[in-house]
Amino acid sequence: MIVVNARFLTQGVTGIQRFAVEITRELLDQRSDVVLAVPRGPIDTAGFDERRIVRVGRLTGHAWEQIELPLFARRRDAVLLDLTSTGPVWYRPQVSTHHDITWLRHPESFGRRFRALYTFVVPRLIARSDHLLTVSDFSRGEISAHFRASPAKFTVVPNAADGRFRPTGDVASGRYLLAVSSPNAHKNFARMLTAFARFSSAHPDVELRVVGSQTRAFARQEYAPAGERVRFVGRVDDAELTALYRGALAFVFPSLYEGFGIPPLEAQQCGCPVIAARAASLPEVLGDSALLIDPYDVDDIARAMTRIVEDDALRGRLRTEGLRNARRYSWRESAERVSRVLDQVEQAR
Repeated sequence: MIVVNARFLTQGVTGIQRFAVEITRELLDQRSDVVLAVPRGPIDTAGFDERRIVRVGRLTGHAWEQIELPLFARRRDAVLLDLTSTGPVWYRPQVSTHHDITWLRHPESFGRRFRALYTFVVPRLIARSDHLLTVSDFSRGEISAHFRASPAKFTVVPNAADGRFRPTGDVASGRYLLAVSSPNAHKNFARMLTAFARFSSAHPDVELRVVGSQTRAFARQEYAPAGERVRFVGRVDDAELTALYRGALAFVFPSLYEGFGIPPLEAQQCGCPVIAARAASLPEVLGDSALLIDPYDVDDIARAMTRIVEDDALRGRLRTEGLRNARRYSWRESAERVSRVLDQVEQAR
């Protein structure tokens, strides 16, 4: 039996939770031996068959994950699968997922409590897991080097864009650049706003629309007030986000550090040209399909905005290359990699 640590169904959806939901969805389709363990209380079932969701224990949060979840898995002699970045530190057999080490590379983005928890849990989980998953070769190199874990212990399981993101359908109106970002230090939010202010002085008819908000794990950041051409959209559903991607002149993603980066793929799958940082995993994930910039150089970001708005041929090429790049990634294929790892761990017992 495979028990999925489905505490992510109690959490808001960020990139990590999106990975967990989509891999779980595919595993439920591919295997009959998978059950989802969740703490008691409200959950978002994500459209899963509720007959395969088991409510476990009376605790919640990390206490549930460290105490009641492993006892549940032990009683069933199960392999435990963690798809976010935490799990019970003493349980075996266990396959755990580690997306990146942003909390170590950019600690200023995170609250003190979050960093303390990860400092305790993550090294122990990496050391004691039977196998490890991560989302890019970049992250495998970062994590294995920092925690002195063999790269051979990792399997790379890339993210993908959901099939709902496609190039045809409703389109948001107006002339605008789009960003999906939270105001966290490693997202490079302040430099993006400064670059847009320089760009917009020559292009006053173009807006910057920013989708997203800050989660509790992150430390609050201070940044200069945005100009009048910046519109903060907040959280939107997938239908609204898809329309925004389709209507944008370009998608801007200047993040300093990403283990993978799902939003650029979503944009590309909607036919939206992408400007992205030449940093961390993004060159690996995007290659030549995006206009890459130096994320520390505000002028370079502003120049990229200008080029992509003024050059129709460039936008057309990036649309074509972006659609081709997005097709390289598939949740089904990624879940098949996870399934093979689970089979190997079961057989090794």
